[in-house]
Amino acid sequence: MGTGIVANAVVTLPRSSRLLRTAATVVWLGAALLLVLLAVGYLRQRTLRSHAGDPVTAQFFGAPPMALLTVGSGALLLGRPLIGTETALGVAWVLWSLGTALGLVTACTVPYLMVTRHRFTPDAAFGGWLMPVVPPMVSAATGALLVPHAPAGQSRLALLLGCYAMLGLGMVAALLVLAMIYGRLVHHEAPTGAVVPTVWIGVGALGQSVTALGALAAVAPSALPAPYARGTEVFALLGGVVVWGFTMLWAALATGLTVRTTRAGLPFAPTWWAFIFPVGACVTATSALAARTGSEMFDWLAVAFYGLLVIAWVVVTGHSLRHAARHLLPDPAGNMS
Repeated sequence: MGTGIVANAVVTLPRSSRLLRTAATVVWLGAALLLVLLAVGYLRQRTLRSHAGDPVTAQFFGAPPMALLTVGSGALLLGRPLIGTETALGVAWVLWSLGTALGLVTACTVPYLMVTRHRFTPDAAFGGWLMPVVPPMVSAATGALLVPHAPAGQSRLALLLGCYAMLGLGMVAALLVLAMIYGRLVHHEAPTGAVVPTVWIGVGALGQSVTALGALAAVAPSALPAPYARGTEVFALLGGVVVWGFTMLWAALATGLTVRTTRAGLPFAPTWWAFIFPVGACVTATSALAARTGSEMFDWLAVAFYGLLVIAWVVVTGHSLRHAARHLLPDPAGNMS
């Protein structure tokens, strides 16, 4: 999902170019290939039950639905020149439906397991707790792309209202979890090591809500009566700016913790990918506000955030490839590392 948002965010930028869009299409194709390979590899391991029983690993069940949703939306945003409009639309519907179903299951099941089976110490809360509840917000934002393609009338209205309901589900749940994470940060020792990047997931949850508000307001007139459609535009602007402000506060906190930990030594771990999607959500959220307000400040901030996103993605991808080569390729003696 991190690689996918690097591609999709290009389409939302207020300032872009044909070369950048072409590069984004290549990145989207890479994300689609990675999705297939990783999904097949994970299913072949047959570790679903054991991961569900682990109170930490279970939190990351939210990642596959978001990956499906991100790649599916990329089919509409970037894939049409390559695979045709009808095929792109079909891929987007299938991946959105599958990702939404899995995301809703995750958003309900993982909190249930946390309440009934998992046991936690008072300082257990971490950014990963947001992962199960964020997918419905991603469904809301990506579902907005499909609203104009749904049959006019009740079907289109149901899709729009369903997306708003999923936005509410994910956003309220995320705010509850953020409160628990903040309480853990204040009342216990600051996180260290590989846990620190997960603090950035809060940025992604908040940024995704702003993105969804803007995307749904843009398509609401095709399904809602005029007064209510106008209300969604007001909600997207005022609510979006307010939540964006809180997003920047959480980003400042996450940045401070990251810098503090980096000085002491921040070892590479798969949690480094928690840097990518949140920064991408900042790009799409800021771009949505730029488009709605006409503010040059948001224009340039969106471009700046995208520059940071690309740098972070290159760094994390490079470390990931070296990590994979070190652990998967045989050493000169013929042994696996």
